[in-house]
Amino acid sequence: MEHGEKQITIIDEEGSEQLCEVLFTFESDQFNKSYVLYYPVGADENGEEEIEIHASAFVPGDEGEEGELKPIETEEEWDMIEEMLETFLDEEEE
Repeated sequence: MEHGEKQITIIDEEGSEQLCEVLFTFESDQFNKSYVLYYPVGADENGEEEIEIHASAFVPGDEGEEGELKPIETEEEWDMIEEMLETFLDEEEE
């Protein structure tokens, strides 16, 4: 994954590749990490489903290499991510 990409491919729990749409990315000084929020492509084609939004920490790769997504491990990180998401969604509605 590179900054600015709009779609990423993730491997789900079953080991299948899944194309996901990047909702937004942000960096946290508090945790000194980058985060990416994303959801499966096609999840909201009819506009009625609640989209399940996923979040991962993002570790940039060395120059020319892809970065990797890491699971979010602490409750504090989840709280901060949920706040960022709420702010983002509020701004989208305006």
